[in-house]
Amino acid sequence: MTKVLTAHKDTSQQVDIGSKLPGRIYIERYGAEVGPVSHIHKEREQLLSMKWSHFSVEPMSATIGGTISGIDLRQDLSDDVIAELRSALLAYKVLFFRNQPINPEQHVAFAKRFGELEVHPFLPSLEGVPELVRFEKNAETGAYANGWHSDVSWRECPSMGAILHGIKIPASSGDTLFADMCAAYDGLSDEMKERIDSLKAVHDYVQVFGSTVPEEKREEMREQYPPVSHPVVRTHPETGRKIIYVNRFFTSHIEGVSEEESKELLLALSREAEYVEYQCRFKWQKDSIAFWDNRAVQHYAASDYWPETRIGERASIIGDRPV
Repeated sequence: MTKVLTAHKDTSQQVDIGSKLPGRIYIERYGAEVGPVSHIHKEREQLLSMKWSHFSVEPMSATIGGTISGIDLRQDLSDDVIAELRSALLAYKVLFFRNQPINPEQHVAFAKRFGELEVHPFLPSLEGVPELVRFEKNAETGAYANGWHSDVSWRECPSMGAILHGIKIPASSGDTLFADMCAAYDGLSDEMKERIDSLKAVHDYVQVFGSTVPEEKREEMREQYPPVSHPVVRTHPETGRKIIYVNRFFTSHIEGVSEEESKELLLALSREAEYVEYQCRFKWQKDSIAFWDNRAVQHYAASDYWPETRIGERASIIGDRPV
């Protein structure tokens, strides 16, 4: 990696040090890169030029996030609208909707237009609607938050996508952030890509949910959900994009390397989600909806609203096995 350049010693001269930097550079002392994230400009321009027939989309950031307007998710949408929403999801990776007061039945019906829904074995569901996970956090109930991850990567076939409906929203906090892990992969050095492209990593629910399983059920749940091995770099089944597919929540280790190298790689790859240039941040309002491509993004639920209450309901669509 390129080392940081030093400033001109003659401080009396007005020199723009940035004009001397060869793109992104690596500061070894801090393990961080600085400089323009120039590789995302083509995708940014492409998203800005896209037109849609059944709705409009306002891009949220360079490569990720689009706010949809012009459709009502309470309605029985036509196959053409659903197909165009799927195309928009592939392009923007996360879709956002405002003012959508859907009920649970409408929520499930909309989600099923994109595939079969999963039932989460460790999170509580809405009474009578097992397909909807209900997140109700308040002063007495904590949350699995404050960390970048993709949902249920510990499943053999993790979620294709998730649709989260904001029911009760804190006054000024409780945002969700999303990171484009396609752009994150594209931004890696050629050396890092060569190093990780053929590696696999083990994902395990125990790291987060293990303590929630009653002792008498642990053997049964371990048999039903054993650790699974997925590529460190998965290929999106619809777009063909390569994606960093490890996270701090559920990835236990990388196979075929030493424990020290596994920790080093997991730390370095997980940090890629932290670049704001790869992110968008969604400020929730009542009856807002976020629909994300769980194959392409990681997300981070900001837990900054204690002791206020935050309630959301999520339907998740079953996906394919990562390759």
